[in-house]
Formats: sequence, C-alpha cells, structure tokens
Amino acid sequence: MLRGNKSFYLVCILGLLSTACAKKDPPPPERPPSPVTVATAVTQDVPLYLDEVGHTVAREVVSVQPEVSGKITEIHFADGANLKKGDLLFTIDPRPFQAQLNAAQANLAQSKAALDFAKIQFDRVKDLVESRAIARQDYDTRKNAVDVGEAQVKQNEAAVESARLNLEYTSIHSPIDGRAGHRLVDTGNVVTANTTTLLNLERMDPIYADFTATESDFSAVQRNSAKHTLRVEVRLPDDPKPEIGQLTFLDNSVQGSSGTVLLRATVPNSSRHLWPGQFVNVRLVLATLSKAVLVPAAAPQDSAKGPFVYVVKDDSTAELRPVKLGQRQGESVVVQEGLQPGERVVMNGQLAVMPGGKVRVVSGDAAGAGTPAGQS
Repeated sequence: MLRGNKSFYLVCILGLLSTACAKKDPPPPERPPSPVTVATAVTQDVPLYLDEVGHTVAREVVSVQPEVSGKITEIHFADGANLKKGDLLFTIDPRPFQAQLNAAQANLAQSKAALDFAKIQFDRVKDLVESRAIARQDYDTRKNAVDVGEAQVKQNEAAVESARLNLEYTSIHSPIDGRAGHRLVDTGNVVTANTTTLLNLERMDPIYADFTATESDFSAVQRNSAKHTLRVEVRLPDDPKPEIGQLTFLDNSVQGSSGTVLLRATVPNSSRHLWPGQFVNVRLVLATLSKAVLVPAAAPQDSAKGPFVYVVKDDSTAELRPVKLGQRQGESVVVQEGLQPGERVVMNGQLAVMPGGKVRVVSGDAAGAGTPAGQS
C-alpha cells in the first residue's frame, strides 16, 4: 500500500513539472516612441565664403605741417571735428609776409619803370644804326639795357609770386575730407616750415579693412575675383550687423613668415560706424552655392565615423543617415551629401533615439533652415 502511494505522488509531481515547463515567458514590454522635434531639409542659394579677422585702416592719413615759419595766431577748429577739404585750420601771423609782398611789388614796379625808360632810349637809336648816325657800341649798350630790364622784371615778378604764396601759406587749410585728431600746437606757438606737425587728419569714409587669406585659400580668391568683384562683409565683434564693401586689393606676394596674403576691402563708412584701428570680423564672399540643402545646425550629430542625422521616415521610425557637411549659414548648415530636400530630420531629442526605433514628434514641423549668413 505504501509503494502505491509513492507511485501516485511521483505521478503527480511529474504532472506538475510538465505543466510548468509548458508555460512560455511573457514578451518584454514594447519601448515607447522617443519624443523629438523635427525640421524639414530645404534648398536655398547660399554664399560660399572665407571668415577672417582683420583691422580697419583710414583711407588717407595726413600730417599737417606749415609751409612757412611763424607764430600761430588763430586756431579755427575743435579737436575731433569732421572737416571738409579747404576748411581753415590755423593762421600764422601774416604781417611779415605781407610786408615781403609789398616790398616785392615795389621792386617789380621799379624794374618795370626802368624797363620802360630803357625801351624809350633804345627806340631813339634803333633806326639810326643803319645810317651810322650813332656808334654800333652805343646801339648795343641801349639794346642790352632793354634785355637786362626785361630780365629784372621777370625776376621781380617771380619774387612777387613767391611772396604772395608765402602770404597764402599763413592760412593753413584742410587738404582732405577727414576727422581731426587733437591739435599739437596752441595759439602763440612758433612753428617751423616743413618741420612742426600741427595736426593729424584721417579720412574715414570710405574706410579700409585689411585682412589675410592663407596660401591654400588664395587660389580660390584669385579664381573668383577674376570673374567678378567680391563682396566683403565687415562686422565689429559686438555687432552682428555687417557693413558691406568690396575687395579692392590683393598683395603681390605671399608673406613667407606666415604663409598668408594681405587683402584689402573698401567699405563705405558715412555713419562712422567703423573707426580706424579696430579689430573686425571679415567675411569674404567668394561665390553663391545654388540650391544648397540646409538643416538646422543642431540637427547633425558626431560619431566615430563622422557626422550623421536621424531621418524620420513615414512610419515614424528613425533612420541613422551619415552626411557630409558644408559651411554653416547662420543658424543652419549645408548638407553636401546624404540628405534630400523635404526629408525630416530630428532637431532635438537625439539622445533618446535608437536607429530604427519609433519616434513621436512633440512639436510642429520646424523650418529646416534659418536665415543664411550674410542675408536678411
């Protein structure tokens, strides 16, 4: 009887074990879609450019010096004034030069009177020499007196002109349109001709922006500048609004110490927004890239194999797509390879996305590209 009970218990245990083994493990829970925001890739014409750091240079710089020596009697401008060409700046005491002019004019009048008398004397004898009514030597003497008188008149006329110029030089005028610095002399100072610097003037409109391009980039500058005048955008470091100019100068050699070439842009500056000597950000626009594919700069991610984006497909799954990036354009970036216009890319939430996994768009479809740099 005991053996029968054992057999019964054994059959029951085996039955329970076989039932338990027949049950399957429950499936794992499905991963919920990752919340993301997306943007659509768009096409747009964008600039191809070089970004460099440069500095501004006044177009003209003049050191004003007197052309006659004397005492400064008047100053006719304020330090830092905007001046026009011809504006009166300084007056040197004109009285000594007026006296020199008066003396020169008196000498001229005297020489003219002497010439007139010599001509009268000569006219009396010039017809008598042929008839030998006077000696040939007397004729030559009187003719020589006329020639000497004419030379003296010319000499005194030159002296008058020189004295008149010296008198004019006592009024010193601005030689250019420009901005005055601080004056270097005061009223009462005695200045020396062509030695004493009175004032420095700088022409600020237009203004130059000097910058450099590397030797490797210079060939692209040459190639594109031969086709058309290149646009240059000049910005102060704390001001995003550019001043627009043109590339007007390429240096004739590569600087051996740095491997760069000096370039110069000419920029209108009527508002005096740019000041000589400032450091500026310079963008040289080489060409226009037609129908470039743009996405927000936040969309591409980096990996060991290079940049990539997540493309949201029609079935709401995310595809990891390797891409080749071009230049940044404001808040957007050019995608040279790997993406087509109209495709949607993940802009935010990439860390939660798995390749091939489901995604859920949590905001409206954003514009794919911000305003490209250099456009408004």
